[in-house]
Amino acid sequence: MKIKSLLLPSFVAVIVLTTACNNNKKQHEMATQNTAAIFPEGNKLPGDHFTGNAFLHPMLAKDNNNEFSLGCVTFQPGARTHWHTHPKGQVLIVTEGEGFNQEKGKSAQTLKKGDVVNIPADTQHWHGASTSSKLVHVAITNYRGDENVVWLQPVSDEEYNQVNKK
Repeated sequence: MKIKSLLLPSFVAVIVLTTACNNNKKQHEMATQNTAAIFPEGNKLPGDHFTGNAFLHPMLAKDNNNEFSLGCVTFQPGARTHWHTHPKGQVLIVTEGEGFNQEKGKSAQTLKKGDVVNIPADTQHWHGASTSSKLVHVAITNYRGDENVVWLQPVSDEEYNQVNKK
């Protein structure tokens, strides 16, 4: 009888611990699923138009139905575009992280998940991640003829660091 009375509490403890571990594992899996990227990172973008590590996952090319392209851009912390314009504008939909969009001569706009930015045609601007977070956005870029972007000079470290101080 003594052995049974000693085994029962041990057996109960094992069941309680197993259940707790399984619950923690399920909670971790759910949290991981909620933070998983919507789209793959894609291919690294060239350094002649970007500073730092930025990646593009193309989603839709301009075709007979659409006068725009659609892609998901991932900026690792510190990565950003060079200054540029779009002949017929661009829309950004932020899906993850934090960063900035800045029009020439204006204060930078902080970007976070859920933000939508409408960039007017021929407006000189840049966008990218903050120094402490990656930024992921879907870009809808309109075409004028065969042109959808005009690349300009890099965003200087001074310009970028000034934005990150705020």
